[in-house]
Amino acid sequence: MLMAWEASHQPTLKPTLPWANVWLRVINYLFHNFNLAIMAHIELENELPGIRGLMAFRPETAAPLNALAEILLRDNNNSLSRGERELIGTYVSYLNDCFFCQNVHGALAGHYLDCNIEQIDAIKNDPSLAPLSAKIKSLLSIAASVQKGGKNVTADQIEAAKDNRATDREIHDTVLIAASFCMFNRYVDGLGTWAPPDRDFYVNRAPQRALDGYESSVYK
Repeated sequence: MLMAWEASHQPTLKPTLPWANVWLRVINYLFHNFNLAIMAHIELENELPGIRGLMAFRPETAAPLNALAEILLRDNNNSLSRGERELIGTYVSYLNDCFFCQNVHGALAGHYLDCNIEQIDAIKNDPSLAPLSAKIKSLLSIAASVQKGGKNVTADQIEAAKDNRATDREIHDTVLIAASFCMFNRYVDGLGTWAPPDRDFYVNRAPQRALDGYESSVYK
């Protein structure tokens, strides 16, 4: 569970190159003024962003993928909150440099955990400095190792998570969420999908997505 965010908390964020900020502003301007969307590697026959465009293109595979996301991230039969599970997916997407996924799920994590996107950014940048429980920090550490490759998870990480009262089920679901998001991230970026550059787009959609779930997420 996300602890109360202290106003004095000033995390050190990764420096951003000046030209990267300029490029993002250019993309934002073109997107909003000329309806610019970067073409995917294949003809998707729709203009939906990210994984939504891929799922509209191939609904036969969309159904089981959305069902998996629904179980992992929204099922109420889980001792990890929806926000904590979304945070795991967000962190893995950040480590995989998947702009679409980290912002979709970061906005959802912020919605559930009642924090803003800047606070989610700080958590992604360095979970060890964030006002998170020791258990969630240890599970995020496991997720980061899964992102590198399953064999990078160590017995010490598992033991640390258990020492912080993580259950076997919570450790299992953390590994599966992390592995699944590696698939989702590579699916989105491997086919060169586009993503709205304005992060308010994701924040504004989060409440409705939290209400509707993933199985109706393609066209809504």
